[in-house]
Amino acid sequence: MSTENEGTEGNAVPAVPSVPPAPPVPATTPDPAAGNVRDEPKDTTAAEATPPAAAPPATPTHADAPRHTPTAQGTPQDHAATAHTPQPPTPPHPHQPPHSPYGAAPEPPAGAASWPPPPPAVPSYAGGGAAHTPGGVGNGSGGGPVWGAPSPQPGHNPTHGTGKRGAGGLVAAVAVAALVAGGIGGALGFWAADRNDNGSSGSSTTVSASDSPRDLKRPAGTVAGVAAKALPSVVTIDAQGGDGEGGTGTGFVYDKEGHILTNNHVVASAAESGELSATFSDGKKYAAEVVGRAQGYDVAVLKLKNPPAGLTPLPLGNSESVAVGDSTIAIGAPFGLSNTVTTGIISAKNRPVASGDGSSSKNSYMSALQTDASINPGNSGGPLLDATGAVIGINSAIQSTGGGLGQSQAGSIGLGFAIPINQAKNVAEQLIKTGKPVYPVIGATVSMEEKTGGAAISPEGAAGTPSVTPNGPAAKAGLKPGDVITKFNDTVIDSGPTLIGEIWTRKPGEKVTLTYERDGKTSTAEVTLGQREGDS
Repeated sequence: MSTENEGTEGNAVPAVPSVPPAPPVPATTPDPAAGNVRDEPKDTTAAEATPPAAAPPATPTHADAPRHTPTAQGTPQDHAATAHTPQPPTPPHPHQPPHSPYGAAPEPPAGAASWPPPPPAVPSYAGGGAAHTPGGVGNGSGGGPVWGAPSPQPGHNPTHGTGKRGAGGLVAAVAVAALVAGGIGGALGFWAADRNDNGSSGSSTTVSASDSPRDLKRPAGTVAGVAAKALPSVVTIDAQGGDGEGGTGTGFVYDKEGHILTNNHVVASAAESGELSATFSDGKKYAAEVVGRAQGYDVAVLKLKNPPAGLTPLPLGNSESVAVGDSTIAIGAPFGLSNTVTTGIISAKNRPVASGDGSSSKNSYMSALQTDASINPGNSGGPLLDATGAVIGINSAIQSTGGGLGQSQAGSIGLGFAIPINQAKNVAEQLIKTGKPVYPVIGATVSMEEKTGGAAISPEGAAGTPSVTPNGPAAKAGLKPGDVITKFNDTVIDSGPTLIGEIWTRKPGEKVTLTYERDGKTSTAEVTLGQREGDS
């Protein structure tokens, strides 16, 4: 049996008279224990008129026979109709059950109410006519009118149906069941919507976050936490040379005295004659001057002329303990976009890199930390941080699609290089102390050609000088021109720039072990590093 309203349109409408103008009464819910549907308030339109509040007991199955098999001699329902016809309708006493000519209807057996369904209840406004007979036959309401019929007027004798009208009662019962079921679904749906809308049916169902972004607390170890702590100590450097050349780079606070650590190539154009300024993340701008710079290391130290109080230096990490795969955070001003934060990982260590500052033919050499954090022109001189916010390198160069290393206007392709902070710190301390860089050396000139299988000691030095400095570190260790150095301690050396980069990560006076080849034989030598002062 379908409970959808659409399924009863073709049958119920012809058999059911029109609904009276009086408002219908909400349905009464029979006892759930008897297998009936409980009452729920529903829409009171004509298409969904509900049964009355008091429904008669279900008629036993055997009582339906007269409904469908009337006889010529007169059936009990005919007799009931005749008995009621000559008398005016009298409503039953509220406390006295109406009289039934055949006595009370027997109680239905348990479980017998499933089929046929009980007849529809008689609306209370139709009770003004003849007395109702519980368990009556015909239209399912004893002597009362058909469900939905107009209320009888005083003195009016309602017309009783024949056996054919019983089918109309069944259709009406189906319609009632559909409406009651629909009413329950609608009521439950309204209740659920009312709960979700907090009692306001017009409320929005949009779910809002419990806290606004400004109320969110970001742990110190997150990228946002690290950036928030580091940004106030990072500056954007504007270098304007006397000849009109200039550019933008990055630096960071090195100490509370106002020293700023950056790349040499960031300030080279304005180092001799020009203007330098440093702008903090809060927009405050300060004039600066060069304290010292090391072209070979690509490191420079600036000093704010009128440093503000309360400067917070960035903490320095240990670049020796960095591992491939460690998280990195780069801060800088790529293409002039100050206070830009990018993230990545350490892609490689001890990467030999040679880069130039664009103003001379001399190169800088480093055994760099490689990272895939986005680094572009303008990031140079900025800090490369680890996950704790400690500086592990100074962003210095990128690999461009043009095939050369160094600063160019090519964008990042995920190959960025940073000077290890251990090396940069040594250089910075020397520049602050003396204003000049000090380089560790082995006292030998090596070829800058690549793919030589190592760092080959040249036959002769610059301008015809000896390639191995007499009484120098290499000479004391027994090295000669033509020897090919293949290892520096445990690091494989594949070219002259790689050897220089490794040497410059050390300090003068340190002892290192060199592995070299001579006449097809491999030997080792212990060398105490010497020093050279300045970039000449």
